[in-house]
Amino acid sequence: MNRIVNRRAVVGGLGAAALAGAISRPSLLSAQGAFPGSRTVKLVVPFPPAGATDIIGRLWAEKIGQIWNSNLVVENKGGAGGNIGTEQVARGEQDGSQLLIVSVGMATNQFLYPKLNYDPIADFKPVSLLALVPNLLVVGNHVAARTVPELIAFAKANPGKLTYGSSGVGTSVHLSGELFKKLTGTDMVHLPYRGTAQATQDLIGGRIDLIFDNITQAMGHVRAGSIRSLGITTAKRSPVAPEFAPVAEAVPGFDVSSWFAIFAPKGTPDDVVARIHADTLKVMADAQVKERMATLGAEIVASTPAELAGFLRSEMDKWGKLINEAGIKAG
Repeated sequence: MNRIVNRRAVVGGLGAAALAGAISRPSLLSAQGAFPGSRTVKLVVPFPPAGATDIIGRLWAEKIGQIWNSNLVVENKGGAGGNIGTEQVARGEQDGSQLLIVSVGMATNQFLYPKLNYDPIADFKPVSLLALVPNLLVVGNHVAARTVPELIAFAKANPGKLTYGSSGVGTSVHLSGELFKKLTGTDMVHLPYRGTAQATQDLIGGRIDLIFDNITQAMGHVRAGSIRSLGITTAKRSPVAPEFAPVAEAVPGFDVSSWFAIFAPKGTPDDVVARIHADTLKVMADAQVKERMATLGAEIVASTPAELAGFLRSEMDKWGKLINEAGIKAG
């Protein structure tokens, strides 16, 4: 397998389906009144602040809070590759007052960890796949390589010398590195962090050599000159960041994107999920949100709950085999 996200399968046809999914839903009135009513809604980000999940989650929370005329509380609950925060939501209130934003770990963690205290399908209701976000191959300014071929040549001549950071075992940032190693026949040392903010500081400080970081996190540092990008992880240039050439120009078959989605606990009433989804479509269609997402390098999807459910299952099918073949384990 050589893809983390099948962009054509996800993006194609979502526009009409997303609008259809917002129609013919049950009444938005629950036993406690129209959602959110007097509830305090919390969005749990299962990673530390400043990473891509946190940035996109806070943007969504701010805008949907404006629609609801209510401030959303954003709680960062990092640890165990996102499992701690995810379990908290699975075991928390079931009325829509606690929501979750996740990335690829929702699909991969069951294959990475010996045991999860939640089921990513049975314990959650999908709301919407918000966006796809490429990664950037970024190196510290201390690294001599100026191109992907030069990096590959150095790695082959110095097996085990290069170190690459990630936001945790099994994240798209980590798996990008594993895929790069597999396709180039190189040997690099993986150093997992609890989020990429600290990894980026170590990259700037010359303590690690490279990261396949989310463009959301890395682009500002690249444009400021504190680190360098050797390429983007998607097969084609990004329309919102066209200055970054694809890694695939030097490594055929290399095509990686991260993704970010909203889920609710399994007991959340269907009408509440429908309300959150309908308002999410409004958020993602907002001109300011589109502009902000473009600056983050994110491609808006805004899927229906059913499409997100199918997408999650397809990600599990793809990643389960790859992770098992590579023998990648966490925890």
